[in-house]
Amino acid sequence: MFSITPVPAFNDNYLWVLHNSKHALVVDPGDPVPVIRYLTEKNLKLCAILITHHHADHTGGMAKLSNEYKCPTYGPENDPVANLDHALVNGNTIEIPELELGFNILGVPGHTLGHIAYYSDSATLPGPILFCGDTLFSGGCGRLFEGSPEQMWDSLQKLRALPDSTQVFPAHEYTLANLKFAQAVEPKNKKLADYLIKAQQTRLLGNPTLPSTIELEKQINPFLRVNEDTVKMAAELHSGHSQLESTEIFSVIRQWKDNF
Repeated sequence: MFSITPVPAFNDNYLWVLHNSKHALVVDPGDPVPVIRYLTEKNLKLCAILITHHHADHTGGMAKLSNEYKCPTYGPENDPVANLDHALVNGNTIEIPELELGFNILGVPGHTLGHIAYYSDSATLPGPILFCGDTLFSGGCGRLFEGSPEQMWDSLQKLRALPDSTQVFPAHEYTLANLKFAQAVEPKNKKLADYLIKAQQTRLLGNPTLPSTIELEKQINPFLRVNEDTVKMAAELHSGHSQLESTEIFSVIRQWKDNF
């Protein structure tokens, strides 16, 4: 049986640790210290490091962890991440033998040009999982620091097409801020309103709102709901333009969120 635990770092990062009570992998370890502390407390041996993109809050602990635990590193070929053991692109697969777990690599450019995500529907898991870095958040998506709206829209469509039951493990606790913006886009979305209340209660207890699921995000995340009439109308009203295409709607609400 696997456990997947968010190890908090910085202000709002989650460094996800997946383990089987003996071996572990970590996703986007921006800070090695809390990861080492967690591994030590749980008596776990780190066997792999998965990187989604090059930003320092996702890569800062990679070198120390890989040196200390002598474990391989995996990351995007088309992002500037130094000293990777395995450079990955869309369509690659990897196997973590110590965990008897495999991942499919999804190219999801937009936040950065080489951003990748790790998807697994391995039979050893209770259900499919997705480590998506800063591409998809609960209620939101990543800023376009390097890529175009067209790239990010295509990337989100790729994630939206995953099974509804897929558990989604983003790298940041941005949920409340994202949901408040989502309500500005869709003020009459009852599922969104109900989920905001639940998320607020969860955070008041000091617990993470994550993981989410693809099913939930399709109900409450405006960036996955671009083709819904309510989102289209909101984007056209906000922009002052009509007859917008899907990519244009996405671009409008992304810029709206940037300035929200």
